[in-house]
Amino acid sequence: MPKQKTHSGTKKRFKVTGSGKIMKQQAGMRHNLEVKSSQRKRRLNEDQVLSAADSKIVKKLLGK
Repeated sequence: MPKQKTHSGTKKRFKVTGSGKIMKQQAGMRHNLEVKSSQRKRRLNEDQVLSAADSKIVKKLLGK
């Protein structure tokens, strides 16, 4: 049986923590930044934990 290949788009967008949670970048930091408040930009710049339903799919794509 051949090995499962890692999905290249997924490996660029997500990272796995030591405890096995999947982290993602919050959407909304690409454009119109002068309109958004500093507080909002700070919140959007933090990494977010992926939901349990989505993390199951992402783990499969990452081969974990």
